[in-house]
Amino acid sequence: MVDKHHCDSNVLEAARKRIRLAFKHFDRVCVAFSGGKDSSVTLHLALEVARELGKGPVHALFIDLEGQYRSTIDHVREMFGREDVRPWWICLPINLRNASSLQEPYWCAWEPGRETDWVRPMPEHPAVISDQGFFPFYRYRMEFEEFVPAFNEWMAADVSTAFLVGIRSDESLSRYLAVKPRQSGKKRAWTAPGSQIPIPWSSRDPRGRAVSFFPIYDWKFADLWRYVAEHGHAYNRLYDHMYRAGVPFSQMRICQPYGDDQRKGLDLFHRLEPDTWFRVVSRVAGANYGARYSRQRFLGYRGGLGLPATFSSWQQYSQFLLQSMPEQVREVYRRRIDVFIRWWEQHGYPLAQWPDAGIPELENRKQQPSWRRVATSLLKQDMARSLSFGYARRDTRALAFSRDCVA
Repeated sequence: MVDKHHCDSNVLEAARKRIRLAFKHFDRVCVAFSGGKDSSVTLHLALEVARELGKGPVHALFIDLEGQYRSTIDHVREMFGREDVRPWWICLPINLRNASSLQEPYWCAWEPGRETDWVRPMPEHPAVISDQGFFPFYRYRMEFEEFVPAFNEWMAADVSTAFLVGIRSDESLSRYLAVKPRQSGKKRAWTAPGSQIPIPWSSRDPRGRAVSFFPIYDWKFADLWRYVAEHGHAYNRLYDHMYRAGVPFSQMRICQPYGDDQRKGLDLFHRLEPDTWFRVVSRVAGANYGARYSRQRFLGYRGGLGLPATFSSWQQYSQFLLQSMPEQVREVYRRRIDVFIRWWEQHGYPLAQWPDAGIPELENRKQQPSWRRVATSLLKQDMARSLSFGYARRDTRALAFSRDCVA
């Protein structure tokens, strides 16, 4: 069980108080802005507190991933046109996950030489940064997960800077863990000068200067829209289109379209912005396949699938799927499966004891290894996320140019 501590103030007043603390202890405040509902509310709150304290402008970082909705870009222009916002509109070649193709497992936003394939032209705005030499830390096709902390450290190098991130803990377990207080590891909760109590809604890297705050971590979905409506704030009109299209609230998110989770929403481009649809599915290999099949049972979704009749075991099926992959991708999966096997062996579950199809009685199948679980991960083409693997620099760099290698 997770303990929840309730306080007398409402979430709006609590968020304002948190942002005031950031302005008090830092010379500059920067909001991580995606154009989505959470980051928009965070930016509005920061601007509100800045006016109250007579400070500003508020910096805002938007990393443009090219394959984005027109409504999102319209909202970004609207917010970045304000005089009290100091915008950073990043349009650099960034390496991104493509879960829709084994031939091109990673793609590059704003890739030089492929301008005719871009989903949309390079935006024309004074805040746009497209020069690869602008940032001293930037490396061609660096990962999104690398760029953000590098930018934060670069900005905090000369002026103390607080970074406000619009993450809400009730959206998912991973987001809850992102704001959970840490006492050890790569990131820890920040402690204000003169205090001995870490701020639970903060995060800092002990090796660097950047400090991040999550001022709306305890907000609910309804809190966001009540705040927007009662204050008449600008918001991304894409949410209106999503609502009319019947998109569940839990799936109303703004992100790059080709990722492991995001590809399940690729078909939304067809429904919400038909003019953008053709460019999106033409931009990245396998995108049309992802839009059509990523929710289907035969790819391991919606309750999974049965073993094909041509195979006698899930282990045999897994070996077949591995052999069907391009060599570079196959080696990444093999390496990760080997790590998966060793981990379970060290935890009392050697390979010889694996149930081929798993034990149905276990509600959470992550509690057990099985060849069915391995095969499902291979079918999903999720870079072994189903086997509890996450981002790994070694693998993403190895596959960044795999499209050229297998062509």
